[in-house]
Amino acid sequence: MGTRLKVLGVFKSLHRTRQAVFKDDERALAAARLKINEEFKKNKNETSPENIQKMIKMGSDVEVVLRETVLQVEHIGENTLLLKPREGLLLENVPYCDEPRKKS
Repeated sequence: MGTRLKVLGVFKSLHRTRQAVFKDDERALAAARLKINEEFKKNKNETSPENIQKMIKMGSDVEVVLRETVLQVEHIGENTLLLKPREGLLLENVPYCDEPRKKS
């Protein structure tokens, strides 16, 4: 795949992830949109293949961090927060055991 298509793919992927991660939060959606667009415009004249590959990698890494670690939290009271995890972030809780299991 050409470099131009890779850059466009990362750009689209970041925007799709932004829409999922900041769903129902208009202020965060707008701020993330501006930041993504600003970073891509700032570097649109880059010609060094090494630097372009580094930026593609960084964009992909940022997308993964947003998708896997960012949680939405809403203030619902003075000292109360409501956590809104996305489906992909929910993991099965496996209890920890200090003692090894005994073989039967």
